[in-house]
Amino acid sequence: MKTIYDVQQLLRKYGTFIYIGNRLAELELMEQEIQDLFDAQCMTEEDYQMAILLLRTEIATLRD
Repeated sequence: MKTIYDVQQLLRKYGTFIYIGNRLAELELMEQEIQDLFDAQCMTEEDYQMAILLLRTEIATLRD
């Protein structure tokens, strides 16, 4: 997993499609969905960590 697109594909694998029209809100919602999937033990810790890192990096970039 190397891009936000990869995170979106991971979420789609679990039936989660996110499109709001506000990029920052979408990223924050994706972060919450990833957290929920990890808490439900649906994904590996490695995938969780990489997805969260990518999302938080992109969120920080948008907030600057």
